[in-house]
Amino acid sequence: MVGLGLVLIHQSVDNSMTPLKYPPPAAVASHRPTPATPGTPATPTASPGAVAAPDAAAGEKALSRSEPTRISIPDIGVDAPFTKLSLDATGHLGAPPAGDANLVGWFQGGASPGERGAAIVAGHLDTKTGPAVFAGLGQLTPGALVDITRADGTVARFKVDSVETFSKADFPDDQVYADTSAPELRLITCGGTYDRARQDYQANVVVFAHLDSDTPA
Repeated sequence: MVGLGLVLIHQSVDNSMTPLKYPPPAAVASHRPTPATPGTPATPTASPGAVAAPDAAAGEKALSRSEPTRISIPDIGVDAPFTKLSLDATGHLGAPPAGDANLVGWFQGGASPGERGAAIVAGHLDTKTGPAVFAGLGQLTPGALVDITRADGTVARFKVDSVETFSKADFPDDQVYADTSAPELRLITCGGTYDRARQDYQANVVVFAHLDSDTPA
């Protein structure tokens, strides 16, 4: 769904983004945290270079459940509304409608942004007509801010911890989708090389972020 070099990627694409291929595990199917079993890490193991988010036990604030309505990422010019995403019949997370270039999707079966757990937000890299909402996602750097306006009138501000690119053939489901003890955010889009034969990108870009603050909308 995302990658670097917006112009080059767009010029190499002639179809819309395919749906995400990696369903969240059962832990993310509910917004309520799942207790860890003995001997099992409470959070997934981070990949090399990934920065861990603050632990909720250290005083991290969590918000009540509320649907997201709009996302703003000033560093890459994102200002877009939300649509709800669900799992399809095969258990895969669907993508936002391909015809709308300025729309992001929230996995409604998981945590809402600001709620304890990992909120999953997906967006297109491009469409048949040009770059889409998450075209610049891979350009974000640690410390960048992501503001998500919620239906309850609050704005949940997230701070980026790391930006990772994962091969779709070896995608770390547990790291990306697993439940977390603190309010966290995952922004997902396509990336890597575009395979014309398969009409799909070979990787996903994932932004890991944690709740930094909340303010009235």
